[in-house]
Amino acid sequence: MNVDAAVAAVAAIAGLCTGVFAMLAFRWSERDQAKPTRTSLHTDAVLPPGVDTVLSVLRSSAVVLDEADAVVKASSAAYALGLVRGGKLAVEPMMQMARDTRRDGEIRQVELDLPRRGTGRGEALAVSARVAPLGSRLVLLLVEDLTEARRIEAVRRDFVANVSHELKTPVGALSLLSEAVMDASDDPEAVTRFAGRMQNEATRLTNLVQELIDLSRVQNDDPLEDAEPVPVDELVAEAVDRCRQQAGAKQITMAAGGTADLSVWGNRGQLAAALGNLVENAVNYSPARTRVGIAGRRVPAPGGDLIEIAVTDQGIGISEKDRDRIFERFYRVDPARSRATGGTGLGLAIVKHVAASHGGEVTVWSAEGQGSTFTLRLPEAGAVRDRERPADLSAEGLDDEDRPYETFNDPLPAHPAPEVLP
Repeated sequence: MNVDAAVAAVAAIAGLCTGVFAMLAFRWSERDQAKPTRTSLHTDAVLPPGVDTVLSVLRSSAVVLDEADAVVKASSAAYALGLVRGGKLAVEPMMQMARDTRRDGEIRQVELDLPRRGTGRGEALAVSARVAPLGSRLVLLLVEDLTEARRIEAVRRDFVANVSHELKTPVGALSLLSEAVMDASDDPEAVTRFAGRMQNEATRLTNLVQELIDLSRVQNDDPLEDAEPVPVDELVAEAVDRCRQQAGAKQITMAAGGTADLSVWGNRGQLAAALGNLVENAVNYSPARTRVGIAGRRVPAPGGDLIEIAVTDQGIGISEKDRDRIFERFYRVDPARSRATGGTGLGLAIVKHVAASHGGEVTVWSAEGQGSTFTLRLPEAGAVRDRERPADLSAEGLDDEDRPYETFNDPLPAHPAPEVLP
Protein backbone atom coordinates (compact mmCIF):
# COMPACT_ATOMS: atom_id res chain seq x y z
CA MET A 1 0.00 0.00 0.00
CA ASN A 2 2.82 2.27 0.84
CA VAL A 3 4.51 1.40 -2.47
CA ASP A 4 1.39 2.25 -4.47
CA ALA A 5 1.05 5.57 -2.69
CA ALA A 6 4.67 6.45 -3.39
CA VAL A 7 4.30 5.65 -7.11
CA ALA A 8 1.15 7.75 -7.31
CA ALA A 9 2.89 10.66 -5.60
CA VAL A 10 5.83 10.48 -7.99
CA ALA A 11 3.49 10.38 -10.98
CA ALA A 12 1.61 13.42 -9.70
CA ILE A 13 4.80 15.36 -9.20
CA ALA A 14 6.03 14.43 -12.70
CA GLY A 15 2.74 15.53 -14.23
CA LEU A 16 2.88 18.81 -12.36
CA CYS A 17 6.44 19.48 -13.56
CA THR A 18 5.47 18.63 -17.14
CA GLY A 19 2.59 21.07 -16.99
CA VAL A 20 4.79 23.81 -15.57
CA PHE A 21 7.42 23.28 -18.28
CA ALA A 22 4.75 23.26 -21.00
CA MET A 23 3.29 26.51 -19.72
CA LEU A 24 6.72 28.16 -19.55
CA ALA A 25 7.58 26.96 -23.07
CA PHE A 26 4.29 28.39 -24.38
CA ARG A 27 5.00 31.75 -22.71
CA TRP A 28 8.54 31.85 -24.12
CA SER A 29 7.23 31.02 -27.56
CA GLU A 30 4.70 33.86 -27.42
CA ARG A 31 7.40 36.25 -26.23
CA ASP A 32 9.74 35.26 -29.11
CA GLN A 33 6.97 35.69 -31.63
CA ALA A 34 6.20 39.14 -30.24
CA LYS A 35 9.86 40.28 -30.60
CA PRO A 36 10.62 42.29 -33.78
CA THR A 37 12.94 40.23 -35.94
CA ARG A 38 15.68 41.61 -38.21
CA THR A 39 13.45 40.84 -41.16
CA SER A 40 10.53 42.72 -39.67
CA LEU A 41 12.73 45.75 -39.07
CA HIS A 42 13.51 45.85 -42.79
CA THR A 43 10.01 45.31 -44.11
CA ASP A 44 8.05 47.99 -45.85
CA ALA A 45 5.43 48.02 -43.09
CA VAL A 46 7.36 50.57 -41.01
CA LEU A 47 7.54 53.01 -43.92
CA PRO A 48 4.77 55.56 -44.45
CA PRO A 49 2.39 54.58 -47.27
CA GLY A 50 3.75 55.31 -50.73
CA VAL A 51 7.31 56.06 -49.59
CA ASP A 52 8.69 52.75 -50.84
CA THR A 53 7.24 53.39 -54.31
CA VAL A 54 8.73 56.89 -54.44
CA LEU A 55 12.17 55.68 -53.35
CA SER A 56 12.17 52.96 -56.00
CA VAL A 57 11.93 55.50 -58.84
CA LEU A 58 14.48 58.00 -57.54
CA ARG A 59 17.81 58.21 -59.38
CA SER A 60 19.57 59.07 -56.12
CA SER A 61 20.79 56.42 -53.70
CA ALA A 62 18.24 56.23 -50.86
CA VAL A 63 18.68 55.03 -47.27
CA VAL A 64 16.02 55.12 -44.52
CA LEU A 65 17.23 54.95 -40.89
CA ASP A 66 15.18 54.31 -37.75
CA GLU A 67 15.65 55.85 -34.31
CA ALA A 68 18.39 53.31 -33.51
CA ASP A 69 20.38 54.22 -36.66
CA ALA A 70 19.52 50.84 -38.18
CA VAL A 71 18.87 50.68 -41.92
CA VAL A 72 15.17 50.15 -42.55
CA LYS A 73 15.33 50.52 -46.32
CA ALA A 74 18.22 50.94 -48.77
CA SER A 75 18.27 51.05 -52.55
CA SER A 76 20.58 48.86 -54.60
CA ALA A 77 22.52 51.97 -55.64
CA ALA A 78 23.29 52.66 -51.98
CA TYR A 79 24.87 49.23 -51.65
CA ALA A 80 26.75 49.70 -54.92
CA LEU A 81 28.28 52.95 -53.67
CA GLY A 82 29.29 51.25 -50.42
CA LEU A 83 27.06 53.43 -48.26
CA VAL A 84 25.45 50.46 -46.48
CA ARG A 85 27.39 47.51 -45.11
CA GLY A 86 26.11 44.84 -42.76
CA GLY A 87 22.78 46.58 -42.29
CA LYS A 88 24.46 49.80 -41.09
CA LEU A 89 25.25 53.14 -42.68
CA ALA A 90 29.01 52.94 -43.27
CA VAL A 91 29.75 56.65 -43.76
CA GLU A 92 30.26 58.38 -40.43
CA PRO A 93 29.66 61.99 -41.63
CA MET A 94 26.30 60.92 -43.06
CA MET A 95 25.44 59.08 -39.87
CA GLN A 96 26.16 62.22 -37.83
CA MET A 97 23.99 64.27 -40.20
CA ALA A 98 21.15 61.78 -39.70
CA ARG A 99 21.47 62.02 -35.89
CA ASP A 100 21.46 65.83 -35.98
CA THR A 101 18.41 65.88 -38.24
CA ARG A 102 16.58 63.40 -35.99
CA ARG A 103 17.34 65.66 -33.03
CA ASP A 104 16.23 69.05 -34.44
CA GLY A 105 14.22 68.10 -37.55
CA GLU A 106 16.25 70.33 -39.89
CA ILE A 107 17.12 69.32 -43.46
CA ARG A 108 20.85 69.15 -44.09
CA GLN A 109 22.94 68.88 -47.25
CA VAL A 110 26.68 68.48 -47.79
CA GLU A 111 29.14 67.39 -50.50
CA LEU A 112 31.67 64.73 -49.57
CA ASP A 113 34.62 62.94 -51.17
CA LEU A 114 34.47 59.24 -50.29
CA PRO A 115 37.14 56.60 -50.95
CA ARG A 116 36.22 54.38 -53.87
CA ARG A 117 36.08 50.72 -52.90
CA GLY A 118 38.20 48.13 -54.66
CA THR A 119 40.46 50.44 -56.72
CA GLY A 120 43.46 50.73 -54.42
CA ARG A 121 44.47 53.90 -56.24
CA GLY A 122 43.09 56.47 -53.84
CA GLU A 123 40.42 57.66 -56.26
CA ALA A 124 37.69 59.70 -54.60
CA LEU A 125 33.96 59.34 -55.12
CA ALA A 126 32.29 62.77 -55.11
CA VAL A 127 28.76 62.70 -53.69
CA SER A 128 26.09 65.11 -52.52
CA ALA A 129 24.21 63.93 -49.41
CA ARG A 130 20.85 65.33 -48.27
CA VAL A 131 19.17 64.28 -45.01
CA ALA A 132 15.53 64.99 -44.08
CA PRO A 133 13.11 63.72 -41.42
CA LEU A 134 10.59 61.11 -42.58
CA GLY A 135 7.72 61.08 -40.13
CA SER A 136 8.38 61.13 -36.40
CA ARG A 137 10.79 58.18 -36.15
CA LEU A 138 12.58 57.79 -39.48
CA VAL A 139 15.26 59.75 -41.33
CA LEU A 140 15.70 59.75 -45.11
CA LEU A 141 19.16 60.03 -46.69
CA LEU A 142 19.48 60.77 -50.42
CA VAL A 143 22.93 60.57 -52.02
CA GLU A 144 23.74 61.77 -55.54
CA ASP A 145 26.91 60.63 -57.32
CA LEU A 146 28.69 63.74 -58.67
CA THR A 147 31.87 62.01 -59.85
CA GLU A 148 31.06 62.00 -63.56
CA ALA A 149 29.69 65.54 -63.48
CA ARG A 150 32.86 66.80 -61.83
CA ARG A 151 35.01 64.95 -64.36
CA ILE A 152 33.10 66.50 -67.26
CA GLU A 153 33.39 69.93 -65.69
CA ALA A 154 37.14 69.46 -65.26
CA VAL A 155 37.47 68.41 -68.90
CA ARG A 156 35.49 71.48 -69.94
CA ARG A 157 37.69 73.79 -67.88
CA ASP A 158 40.86 72.21 -69.26
CA PHE A 159 39.51 72.47 -72.78
CA VAL A 160 38.74 76.19 -72.43
CA ALA A 161 42.14 76.84 -70.85
CA ASN A 162 43.95 74.88 -73.57
CA VAL A 163 42.02 76.56 -76.37
CA SER A 164 42.84 79.97 -74.92
CA HIS A 165 46.51 79.08 -74.69
CA GLU A 166 46.70 77.56 -78.16
CA LEU A 167 44.96 80.53 -79.75
CA LYS A 168 47.05 83.10 -77.89
CA THR A 169 50.33 81.58 -79.07
CA PRO A 170 49.95 82.13 -82.84
CA VAL A 171 48.03 85.39 -82.35
CA GLY A 172 50.79 86.74 -80.13
CA ALA A 173 53.43 85.59 -82.61
CA LEU A 174 51.60 87.35 -85.46
CA SER A 175 51.45 90.56 -83.44
CA LEU A 176 55.19 90.49 -82.70
CA LEU A 177 56.11 89.59 -86.26
CA SER A 178 53.98 92.41 -87.65
CA GLU A 179 55.83 94.87 -85.42
CA ALA A 180 59.13 93.39 -86.61
CA VAL A 181 58.08 93.87 -90.24
CA MET A 182 57.24 97.50 -89.58
CA ASP A 183 60.60 98.12 -87.88
CA ALA A 184 62.45 96.39 -90.73
CA SER A 185 60.65 98.18 -93.54
CA ASP A 186 63.98 99.35 -95.00
CA ASP A 187 65.41 95.81 -95.02
CA PRO A 188 63.75 93.72 -97.76
CA GLU A 189 65.51 90.55 -96.65
CA ALA A 190 64.26 90.88 -93.07
CA VAL A 191 60.75 91.68 -94.30
CA THR A 192 60.76 88.52 -96.42
CA ARG A 193 61.95 86.41 -93.48
CA PHE A 194 59.40 87.82 -91.06
CA ALA A 195 56.61 87.51 -93.63
CA GLY A 196 57.44 83.81 -94.05
CA ARG A 197 57.17 83.25 -90.33
CA MET A 198 53.89 85.17 -90.25
CA GLN A 199 52.57 82.87 -92.94
CA ASN A 200 53.55 79.82 -90.89
CA GLU A 201 51.78 81.17 -87.79
CA ALA A 202 48.71 82.08 -89.83
CA THR A 203 48.59 78.55 -91.25
CA ARG A 204 48.90 77.10 -87.76
CA LEU A 205 46.08 79.33 -86.52
CA THR A 206 43.90 78.34 -89.47
CA ASN A 207 44.52 74.64 -88.82
CA LEU A 208 43.68 75.04 -85.15
CA VAL A 209 40.40 76.83 -85.84
CA GLN A 210 39.46 74.24 -88.49
CA GLU A 211 40.16 71.33 -86.15
CA LEU A 212 38.11 72.98 -83.41
CA ILE A 213 35.26 73.25 -85.89
CA ASP A 214 35.74 69.63 -86.96
CA LEU A 215 35.77 68.43 -83.35
CA SER A 216 32.60 70.37 -82.54
CA ARG A 217 30.93 68.97 -85.65
CA VAL A 218 31.70 65.31 -84.91
CA GLN A 219 30.51 65.74 -81.33
CA ASN A 220 27.20 67.38 -82.21
CA ASP A 221 26.25 65.81 -85.53
CA ASP A 222 24.81 62.35 -86.04
CA PRO A 223 27.05 60.83 -88.74
CA LEU A 224 24.59 58.03 -89.46
CA GLU A 225 21.94 60.46 -90.73
CA ASP A 226 23.88 60.75 -94.00
CA ALA A 227 25.52 57.34 -93.80
CA GLU A 228 26.44 55.41 -96.91
CA PRO A 229 28.74 52.55 -97.91
CA VAL A 230 32.25 54.01 -98.20
CA PRO A 231 34.96 51.98 -99.98
CA VAL A 232 38.04 51.69 -97.81
CA ASP A 233 40.44 52.00 -100.73
CA GLU A 234 38.95 55.41 -101.54
CA LEU A 235 39.49 56.57 -97.94
CA VAL A 236 43.08 55.32 -98.06
CA ALA A 237 43.76 57.03 -101.39
CA GLU A 238 42.43 60.33 -100.04
CA ALA A 239 44.54 60.06 -96.88
CA VAL A 240 47.68 59.28 -98.91
CA ASP A 241 47.06 62.23 -101.23
CA ARG A 242 46.60 64.50 -98.23
CA CYS A 243 50.04 63.64 -96.86
CA ARG A 244 51.95 63.11 -100.10
CA GLN A 245 53.77 66.43 -99.96
CA GLN A 246 54.93 66.03 -96.34
CA ALA A 247 55.99 62.45 -97.01
CA GLY A 248 57.90 63.45 -100.15
CA ALA A 249 59.78 66.18 -98.30
CA LYS A 250 61.01 63.59 -95.76
CA GLN A 251 61.48 60.83 -98.35
CA ILE A 252 58.93 58.66 -96.54
CA THR A 253 57.43 55.81 -98.54
CA MET A 254 53.70 55.24 -98.09
CA ALA A 255 52.47 51.75 -98.93
CA ALA A 256 48.89 50.46 -98.77
CA GLY A 257 47.25 47.12 -99.32
CA GLY A 258 44.50 44.74 -98.27
CA THR A 259 41.78 47.35 -98.75
CA ALA A 260 40.23 46.07 -101.98
CA ASP A 261 36.56 45.01 -101.79
CA LEU A 262 36.23 46.41 -98.25
CA SER A 263 33.69 49.07 -97.34
CA VAL A 264 32.48 50.65 -94.13
CA TRP A 265 29.18 52.30 -93.21
CA GLY A 266 29.19 55.95 -92.22
CA ASN A 267 29.76 59.57 -93.11
CA ARG A 268 32.39 59.79 -95.87
CA GLY A 269 33.73 63.18 -94.81
CA GLN A 270 34.20 62.26 -91.15
CA LEU A 271 35.76 58.89 -91.96
CA ALA A 272 38.17 60.50 -94.42
CA ALA A 273 39.16 63.09 -91.81
CA ALA A 274 39.77 60.41 -89.16
CA LEU A 275 41.95 58.21 -91.37
CA GLY A 276 43.72 61.27 -92.76
CA ASN A 277 44.63 62.35 -89.22
CA LEU A 278 46.13 58.93 -88.47
CA VAL A 279 48.22 58.90 -91.66
CA GLU A 280 49.30 62.51 -91.15
CA ASN A 281 50.45 61.75 -87.60
CA ALA A 282 52.38 58.73 -88.86
CA VAL A 283 54.21 60.87 -91.42
CA ASN A 284 54.87 63.77 -89.05
CA TYR A 285 56.31 61.55 -86.31
CA SER A 286 58.41 59.31 -88.57
CA PRO A 287 62.10 59.93 -89.29
CA ALA A 288 63.22 60.65 -92.84
CA ARG A 289 63.62 57.76 -95.29
CA THR A 290 61.32 55.40 -93.40
CA ARG A 291 57.97 53.94 -94.34
CA VAL A 292 54.30 54.25 -93.39
CA GLY A 293 52.02 51.27 -94.03
CA ILE A 294 48.23 51.22 -94.31
CA ALA A 295 46.60 47.78 -94.19
CA GLY A 296 42.99 46.61 -94.07
CA ARG A 297 41.20 43.39 -93.27
CA ARG A 298 37.80 41.98 -92.36
CA VAL A 299 37.41 40.45 -88.89
CA PRO A 300 34.43 38.55 -87.43
CA ALA A 301 32.48 40.08 -84.56
CA PRO A 302 29.14 39.48 -82.81
CA GLY A 303 26.40 41.24 -84.76
CA GLY A 304 28.37 41.57 -87.99
CA ASP A 305 31.88 41.76 -89.39
CA LEU A 306 34.19 44.67 -88.66
CA ILE A 307 36.71 46.35 -90.92
CA GLU A 308 40.12 47.06 -89.43
CA ILE A 309 42.31 49.75 -90.95
CA ALA A 310 45.78 49.78 -89.41
CA VAL A 311 48.27 52.63 -89.89
CA THR A 312 51.84 51.63 -88.97
CA ASP A 313 54.87 53.89 -88.76
CA GLN A 314 58.53 53.60 -87.80
CA GLY A 315 58.53 56.71 -85.67
CA ILE A 316 59.58 57.63 -82.16
CA GLY A 317 56.91 55.47 -80.50
CA ILE A 318 54.78 56.28 -77.47
CA SER A 319 55.69 55.53 -73.88
CA GLU A 320 53.36 53.41 -71.77
CA LYS A 321 52.42 56.32 -69.49
CA ASP A 322 51.31 58.41 -72.48
CA ARG A 323 49.21 55.79 -74.28
CA ASP A 324 46.14 56.27 -72.09
CA ARG A 325 46.14 60.03 -72.71
CA ILE A 326 47.01 60.46 -76.37
CA PHE A 327 43.31 60.65 -77.34
CA GLU A 328 42.70 63.58 -74.99
CA ARG A 329 42.22 67.01 -76.50
CA PHE A 330 45.45 69.00 -76.85
CA TYR A 331 47.53 66.27 -75.24
CA ARG A 332 50.93 65.91 -76.90
CA VAL A 333 53.51 63.22 -76.29
CA ASP A 334 56.29 65.59 -77.40
CA PRO A 335 55.07 69.22 -77.29
CA ALA A 336 58.23 70.60 -78.85
CA ARG A 337 58.01 68.22 -81.78
CA SER A 338 54.29 68.86 -82.18
CA ARG A 339 54.87 72.58 -82.48
CA ALA A 340 57.62 71.97 -85.00
CA THR A 341 55.30 69.84 -87.15
CA GLY A 342 52.33 72.17 -86.71
CA GLY A 343 50.29 69.72 -84.62
CA THR A 344 47.34 71.03 -82.64
CA GLY A 345 46.77 68.08 -80.33
CA LEU A 346 43.20 67.61 -81.58
CA GLY A 347 43.74 65.09 -84.36
CA LEU A 348 43.49 61.92 -82.28
CA ALA A 349 40.56 63.33 -80.27
CA ILE A 350 38.70 63.74 -83.57
CA VAL A 351 39.59 60.17 -84.57
CA LYS A 352 38.25 58.85 -81.26
CA HIS A 353 34.94 60.71 -81.59
CA VAL A 354 34.46 59.65 -85.21
CA ALA A 355 35.12 56.00 -84.37
CA ALA A 356 32.74 56.05 -81.39
CA SER A 357 29.94 57.82 -83.26
CA HIS A 358 30.19 55.20 -86.05
CA GLY A 359 29.91 52.30 -83.61
CA GLY A 360 33.61 51.47 -83.72
CA GLU A 361 36.80 52.17 -81.81
CA VAL A 362 40.43 53.16 -82.25
CA THR A 363 43.31 51.41 -80.46
CA VAL A 364 47.05 51.87 -80.37
CA TRP A 365 50.07 49.60 -80.09
CA SER A 366 53.44 51.24 -79.66
CA ALA A 367 56.99 50.72 -78.46
CA GLU A 368 59.46 53.52 -77.88
CA GLY A 369 62.03 53.71 -80.65
CA GLN A 370 60.22 51.11 -82.79
CA GLY A 371 57.08 52.81 -83.98
CA SER A 372 53.33 52.74 -83.51
CA THR A 373 50.27 51.09 -85.02
CA PHE A 374 46.88 52.80 -84.79
CA THR A 375 43.96 50.51 -85.64
CA LEU A 376 40.58 51.90 -86.63
CA ARG A 377 37.74 49.36 -86.31
CA LEU A 378 34.44 50.18 -88.01
CA PRO A 379 31.29 48.19 -88.89
CA GLU A 380 31.30 46.77 -92.38
CA ALA A 381 28.73 48.29 -94.70
CA GLY A 382 27.10 44.96 -95.54
CA ALA A 383 26.97 43.91 -91.88
CA VAL A 384 25.09 47.08 -90.94
CA ARG A 385 22.53 46.65 -93.71
CA ASP A 386 21.97 42.96 -93.09
CA ARG A 387 22.07 41.98 -89.43
CA GLU A 388 21.03 38.43 -90.29
CA ARG A 389 24.39 37.71 -91.89
CA PRO A 390 26.51 35.17 -89.91
CA ALA A 391 28.96 36.98 -87.69
CA ASP A 392 31.72 34.38 -87.89
CA LEU A 393 33.75 32.85 -90.71
CA SER A 394 33.00 29.23 -89.90
CA ALA A 395 30.49 28.99 -92.76
CA GLU A 396 33.33 29.72 -95.16
CA GLY A 397 35.58 27.15 -93.53
CA LEU A 398 37.95 29.82 -92.30
CA ASP A 399 39.14 30.61 -88.82
CA ASP A 400 40.21 34.07 -87.77
CA GLU A 401 43.86 32.99 -87.95
CA ASP A 402 43.34 31.82 -91.55
CA ARG A 403 42.34 35.30 -92.69
CA PRO A 404 45.43 37.50 -92.28
CA TYR A 405 45.89 41.00 -93.53
CA GLU A 406 46.13 41.05 -97.30
CA THR A 407 49.67 42.02 -98.07
CA PHE A 408 51.46 44.36 -100.38
CA ASN A 409 55.09 44.22 -101.44
CA ASP A 410 57.28 44.07 -98.34
CA PRO A 411 54.44 45.22 -96.05
CA LEU A 412 54.52 46.67 -92.59
CA PRO A 413 52.55 44.42 -90.20
CA ALA A 414 49.90 45.87 -87.97
CA HIS A 415 51.37 43.98 -85.00
CA PRO A 416 53.98 43.87 -83.64
CA ALA A 417 56.37 46.74 -84.37
CA PRO A 418 57.54 47.23 -87.96
CA GLU A 419 60.98 46.21 -88.99
CA VAL A 420 63.40 49.09 -89.29
CA LEU A 421 64.53 49.57 -92.85
CA PRO A 422 68.27 49.93 -93.45
